[in-house]
Amino acid sequence: MKGLKRSSGILLHPTSLPGKYGIGDLGAGAYRFADWLEAQGQTIWQVLPLGPTSYGDSPYQTLSAFAGNSNLISLDLLLEDGLLEKSELADTPPFPKERVDYGWVIPYHNQKLALAYHNFTSNPDPTLNQAFSQFVGENQFWLEDFALFIALKRQHKLRPWTDWKSELRRCDVSVLAAARQECAEQINLERFRQWLFHRQWTALKHYAREKGIRLIGDLPIFIAHDSADVWAHQREYLLDDSGRPTVIAGVPPDYFSPTGQRWGNPLYRWEVMKAAGYKWWIERIKALLRLVDFIRIDHFRGFEAYWEIPASEPTAIQGRWVAGPGASLFHAIKAALGELPIIAEDLGVITPGVEKLRDDFGLPGMKVLHFAWSDSTNPFLPHNHTANSIVYTGTHDNNTTRGWWENEVDEGTRAFIKDYLGQDIYDIVWTLARVGMRSSARLFIMPMQDVLGLGGNARMNTPGLSTGNWTWRITDAALNHPGKDALLHITRLYQRHPDQQK
Repeated sequence: MKGLKRSSGILLHPTSLPGKYGIGDLGAGAYRFADWLEAQGQTIWQVLPLGPTSYGDSPYQTLSAFAGNSNLISLDLLLEDGLLEKSELADTPPFPKERVDYGWVIPYHNQKLALAYHNFTSNPDPTLNQAFSQFVGENQFWLEDFALFIALKRQHKLRPWTDWKSELRRCDVSVLAAARQECAEQINLERFRQWLFHRQWTALKHYAREKGIRLIGDLPIFIAHDSADVWAHQREYLLDDSGRPTVIAGVPPDYFSPTGQRWGNPLYRWEVMKAAGYKWWIERIKALLRLVDFIRIDHFRGFEAYWEIPASEPTAIQGRWVAGPGASLFHAIKAALGELPIIAEDLGVITPGVEKLRDDFGLPGMKVLHFAWSDSTNPFLPHNHTANSIVYTGTHDNNTTRGWWENEVDEGTRAFIKDYLGQDIYDIVWTLARVGMRSSARLFIMPMQDVLGLGGNARMNTPGLSTGNWTWRITDAALNHPGKDALLHITRLYQRHPDQQK
């Protein structure tokens, strides 16, 4: 992948940043973290999907493939814009500092953003108005559908769109025109919230770029059924006449799950998307590249073949492999947008066809050290790494390295790790960090939890667990943890510091 030199970085989602409003945001905490990355010689900041979350709070099941999570909007920055007054934030509750309580956070932020919108429309500022109008004009492809979708969801007490009356469910043109008039103010509020998110994120990205830091974003291959995209583009998905999926996404049974994983996402009508020149995909990639420098595509193997499960099945056992769009999709994206700054999440059971698709387009794959310790042929072991790959100690779906070592690694695996490295293991976190840093792979990424040496209670996500995920946060004190000195030292030692890049 062009533009990526030997370097290293940190995985930390913005919701995990410190701040006083119950959730990490795009304000002072984000800028302090960018400063921290620069000071430790890190040139990459990787985040999870940035979209608006719904039930379960997962960033991988969002209400839009394009919109931003308005809970990330910094309320303090709205003070600087004159959209809120200090007195209007005087009622900030004593939110927990180390966890996100979404049930508490979301209504509070919604109320403050509605107040900011009232101030914006009541006392118009010409400069802000012009910026808002420009944003609305430049994002028509997705913004109008999303704003109407959210307005209608609020009107229907947040129920899924398949529970709306049939005319709205089917997107009847005349009914939608009437709904736009009826919900005009709510629609404009949603436009406003999206403008604030994109305005603040763009400023943060610019600041990070000045610090020599580039951003890796995350793009899930599948999207939530209850999303603006599926509702507004129903003919591009495998749905029945009522809008419900006939088949859904997941993965088959494997060593980790005897019943597989039943994700529930609707599947694409790839032939319809291809006939349209993959327009929705091209716009999706283009929109995300305005926010980040590189894109990690989650479940990349689904482009070669995906596991199709009948929607009526309670598990993923009764499914089948179906061919994906393959190279035709990536040729279309490359023709429209040029070189592909894409990372392929190629974990799990990967076939030669998946590897060929990845390699034909020069996309780096992922090597996760937690998965490396079976035998000498394991592709995740350092001697099997290639330069065009990204190495991680673990990902957001893994336990922390300390939690993994303490709770998941058996004695046989410990013995193999000791034998492979030729040393006793006194500190597994920094042992694996050194393994990743000295790899021949171009990029090494370490989750922030590992820098802080945290155990399993700091895990970001446990796949298959429906509650308690996505809540972990750091405090301001974490940025002074001595792990920062160890990180800087090994970054220089293994020549990943920006001063050492040619």
